[in-house]
Amino acid sequence: MFIRKLYRSDMLKCALCKDAPCTGACPALDPADILRSIWFNDEMSAAARFPEDNPCAGCSAPCEKACVRPGEVPVRHLLTRLFEEVKPELEIPFPEDESRLRTDICGIPMENPFLLSSSIVGSTYDMCARAFEAGWAGVSFKTICSFDIHEASPRFSAITGDSGSIIGFKNIEQLSDHTVEENMDIFRRLKKNYPSKVLIASIMGQDDTEWGSLARSFKDAGADVIELNFSCPNMTDKSLGSAIGEIPVLVERFTAAARRGTDIPILAKLTPNVGEMSPAAEAALQGGADGLAAINTIKSIVDVNRHTYVSSPSVHGMSAVGGYSGNAVRPIALRFITELAQNPKLAGMHISGMGGIENWTDALEYIMLGSGSVQITTAVMQYGYRIIDNLKSGLNYYLAEKGFDHVKDAMGLALDSVSPTTDVIERDTVVFPVFRRERCIRCGRCAISCSDGGHQAIRLAEDRRPVLDGKKCVGCHLCLLVCPERAIVSSRKRIRR
Repeated sequence: MFIRKLYRSDMLKCALCKDAPCTGACPALDPADILRSIWFNDEMSAAARFPEDNPCAGCSAPCEKACVRPGEVPVRHLLTRLFEEVKPELEIPFPEDESRLRTDICGIPMENPFLLSSSIVGSTYDMCARAFEAGWAGVSFKTICSFDIHEASPRFSAITGDSGSIIGFKNIEQLSDHTVEENMDIFRRLKKNYPSKVLIASIMGQDDTEWGSLARSFKDAGADVIELNFSCPNMTDKSLGSAIGEIPVLVERFTAAARRGTDIPILAKLTPNVGEMSPAAEAALQGGADGLAAINTIKSIVDVNRHTYVSSPSVHGMSAVGGYSGNAVRPIALRFITELAQNPKLAGMHISGMGGIENWTDALEYIMLGSGSVQITTAVMQYGYRIIDNLKSGLNYYLAEKGFDHVKDAMGLALDSVSPTTDVIERDTVVFPVFRRERCIRCGRCAISCSDGGHQAIRLAEDRRPVLDGKKCVGCHLCLLVCPERAIVSSRKRIRR
């Protein structure tokens, strides 16, 4: 089945508003909900929920007039395309039953695989409660410690794309600034009011005794799982956070200390600031961990000001190496998840994957590479807890379409296709690009890139349409990646060299 996708580029001017005026103006639909579905790659389930008769036909588009950017977002056009181009190609109706999303974390039941990761997004009772009400299965609460936390201001910076959305996000934030007692009270209230939600206590101790006592205290306060933060890159004390995660003997030691304090499941949250993650993961297993969480943020420097010569965020003229997250780190995170999932010594350990997850397809990549649950922060900071709607509906529709009865049916499906080295890659055939003439705008971008970054296999004809020289083309597919209209696709044929 081929479905013509709608892309973010079709709605770059949409601000994804809170209490969106377009929805307030529409008498028949919730345009804002549908636009978010397109933004988060959930257009198939959105089309499946669309009425059988198109209410946009003949409509004067009051949604576009009410838009905060009047006339700049083609709402009616996008909804009509969803009805006319996507809906007819669907093979199944929208699945109302979400039972196939049910899973578990180290034996603890979860209503779906989506968790808030340990950060500001899960740092108070109110925030967690609102997330649970929205549909999140649980939270890894912002890391709890017994020492004083004094945060810097400002403490965030970002690299943005053409649409203004965040591609990469840097933070120099540390841990929870509540006392241990205050956080224990939050856990008790959450467990009382939301008993079916999974509460993960992320903790960081300063010595063996503290790791054990924190684990014990939060088990008693209602935590279902303990997560050991061996990976925060922003600690001022060099004996904490990622400094521990880089030394397997310390990972094993402090995991064992936490294990002595509790009998509930333990996850070791590992640092990506290493060449390989397996040594620390194996050490965590030896120490008594039941599972692994990865990745935490990557040490980074972004955005050096060309006038002040200070990188961002600048705090009174100084900055620091900080943690990098967001969509840009997902390929790096997936590499580490694959390493852990393919390690036979770690077989049976739960993997809670995170790093750059923004929509359900991102989450599915983690699941297909071995993650049993996924955790999200940066996308929530940018778009809010409401993204859970599209995470659930998109994944649920995919699973139903594939005939999967359970999200675990998708776990690890991609592992056999990934090799840690390129020596297994077949190199005797070429897959040529194919030009979709009806979409080509004759901009010549493919010819420029092929000429200056490829193999000089594309020229423009007199009508400015691209022409391929098969004798020169090596099938690198650079042209597919640079085409602004997605007017180039991969051939289904492989040609032997």
